[in-house]
Amino acid sequence: MTQAKLRFSSFEEYLVYDDNCDRRYELIRGELVELPPESEPNDWIALNLRDELITLINRRLVRLGKCEIQVPVLQSDDAANRYPDLVVLREEHLEMTQKRLTITTEMPPPRMVAEVLSPGKTNRERDLINKRAQYQAIGIPEYWLIDPLNRTITVLKLEIDRYVEFGIFSGQAQIISLEFPSLQLTADSVFQAG
Repeated sequence: MTQAKLRFSSFEEYLVYDDNCDRRYELIRGELVELPPESEPNDWIALNLRDELITLINRRLVRLGKCEIQVPVLQSDDAANRYPDLVVLREEHLEMTQKRLTITTEMPPPRMVAEVLSPGKTNRERDLINKRAQYQAIGIPEYWLIDPLNRTITVLKLEIDRYVEFGIFSGQAQIISLEFPSLQLTADSVFQAG
């Protein structure tokens, strides 16, 4: 027996869908596309960054790979939602996400998102171009692009509705963040092995 593919006519319709499992989906052209599990190295890098951030802020505000963010569809093949590798929520999000860990466009944007770039041209372009434009459009103040291949961390800050490069950090250079000015972290420490 063949099962018909689910189609959603709106993001709101998708939000009420529950398949009673922990799968993550992106909504692309009204259809669900299941996301594969994260690679161990990328998961480790995001976890390592989370561990550093929770020394500065409430650990409940720093989420790994499970926080869904509604984003505008800017190109026909864009997803209407993203699951960044790391999200830093605002205090008010804790109350707003009691039923579902989804930040919608009606809510204030997260303070920061980070993506660990995956290998392959398509994956890298999605993080460097598509997601960048989508996160910029919803007003996320800071976007980190963590590149394990080149061992660099690019910090983008939102300036008059556009991301500008705040810095590219590598080696023992201390990462500078406008959202977290007291952060004492180098690029090497983000990439260090466990």
